[in-house]
Amino acid sequence: MPKRIPIIIDTDPGQDDAVAILLALASPELEILAITTVAGNVPLALTELNARKICELGGRPDIAIYSGAIRPMVRNLVTAEEVHGKTGLDGPVLPDPVMPVQKQHAIDFIVETLMSHPAGTITLCTLGPLTNIALALVREPRIASRIKQIVAMGGGYFEQGNVTPSAEFNIYVDPHAARIVFDAGIPITLMPLDCTHQALTTQKRIEAFRTMTNRSGPATAAMLDFFERFDENKYGTDGGPLHDPCVIAWLLQPELFEGRLVNVSIECESELTMGATVIDWWKVTRRPLNAQVMRNVDAEGFFTLLRDRIATLP
Repeated sequence: MPKRIPIIIDTDPGQDDAVAILLALASPELEILAITTVAGNVPLALTELNARKICELGGRPDIAIYSGAIRPMVRNLVTAEEVHGKTGLDGPVLPDPVMPVQKQHAIDFIVETLMSHPAGTITLCTLGPLTNIALALVREPRIASRIKQIVAMGGGYFEQGNVTPSAEFNIYVDPHAARIVFDAGIPITLMPLDCTHQALTTQKRIEAFRTMTNRSGPATAAMLDFFERFDENKYGTDGGPLHDPCVIAWLLQPELFEGRLVNVSIECESELTMGATVIDWWKVTRRPLNAQVMRNVDAEGFFTLLRDRIATLP
């Protein structure tokens, strides 16, 4: 078997974050060094709780969970209970977790781990606001050259925003953090709304999880039932976009995605367009090419991967 890919998942669960975590847990190609949590979809206390619930659901209480930033770097915290419910994981009834939270702060863990492992070996999978990663870069700038790559869900260009006309939620919550990360010279692969809006949780796709005989499959279906209702009403589609699992799917099967290397800059000054990802798709500027931005996904292949992997979980 090829050597596993060491990853740190930085997340703010969130039903789609939860499905991304389950996909990672079900993928032997990945070595999950830890899950770090950040305030975003819901406050930090709930994102940390939800990460533990999902690890136990997926049969991996051995995964280390580290709690991170309680708020964005500059702006007040904006959350999304209207999408994810008051717990962030509304839908299934999951038991309170037994597994602990690590005592070390997530930012300290990220810095220590990147500095102690060989440079260019660890991939950061970011599913929420980039606060933890930016604060780690501020604390120890040398980690920028040690990160193999960041695979991030966030932003939008052709699809614009989902929380304001111009901004996608993960970037909007902490645009100053996003600017630090995108300006740090780290190889980035970005999964924007332009790509994730093609991965729709249709009823047929959800039924494939509901009929599984394990516990993770029906729990996934219950999460998606709740999660999709907001976007179905918003966009008038059969199903809502499943954003965060695209990050993990790209690591496993990059051939499912199409994109191009471009410049991504983050708007932090204008209240009208705060958090916009200004993507130079046509390369009309001379700004450095700092992100591989995905434009398309093979939705059927994506959901086949997701279904096949989650079926292997407890």
